[in-house]
Amino acid sequence: MKKEFHIFFTALMFYTRIPCPATIDHNPDYLNKASRYFPLIGWIVGSVAFGVYCVFNYLVAPEIAVIFSMIASVLVTGAFHEDGFADVCDGFGGGWTKEKILIIMKDSAIGAYGAIGIVLLLILKFQGLTQLIDVSDNPKFIIYNSQLIILLLLVSGHSLSRLAAISIVFTHEYSREDASSKSKPIAQSYSWREVVGAFFFGLLPLVILSYFQWQMLLVLIPVFLTRFFMARYFQKWIDGYTGDCLGATQQVCEVVFYLSVIALWKFI
Repeated sequence: MKKEFHIFFTALMFYTRIPCPATIDHNPDYLNKASRYFPLIGWIVGSVAFGVYCVFNYLVAPEIAVIFSMIASVLVTGAFHEDGFADVCDGFGGGWTKEKILIIMKDSAIGAYGAIGIVLLLILKFQGLTQLIDVSDNPKFIIYNSQLIILLLLVSGHSLSRLAAISIVFTHEYSREDASSKSKPIAQSYSWREVVGAFFFGLLPLVILSYFQWQMLLVLIPVFLTRFFMARYFQKWIDGYTGDCLGATQQVCEVVFYLSVIALWKFI
């Protein structure tokens, strides 16, 4: 049990900026095993985002509360995944060979593709979250606690998108041949515990949400289709994935989740 707590705090330290015990370090072996808790980190980030939204929703308009909620999620993760998305936009937008793409993604400077991509992504996320907040107006959910539904939607979006991202580690090879990325230890090896743990924590919030409306399970289709095509695209151009690719997959799949739920409500 003590070892599992160490592995969990390793994941918390690596994927967020939440303070951890001083005894926790970047042990490569623990970092590899921490992939099982990556979707669980989504529970934490989604809960923080929900809490901040609730606080500001009492003070300002819901749209402004959503913006503060987004800011909170960025601060908690240190823009870890947003940075990966921007790097992927720059790398695949400006590079035409594997070597060039990897060099561009490694550059800390952000280019035009990255800047435009992150702006459009955040706009889509804001619009998606704003419409999700209107869940209390949905006649299928009106009999339930709307705040609980919103919480489950946010947690599901964060956990499921992280599952989609980390699942690429289980099916594809790491692209870089050197140790230039701090994400490489995650790609070295994994066991059935990492796979089962990731899927358990990634799917559980959505399963709970499906108790209120079983059709919510259908959002798995667009999310994992997105994951499939992104992984195939990465494989085609760089023969695998990098940490930036995982971050980009998380961000895109999170937005796809929100948009899929909104689209699904039109047919429920």
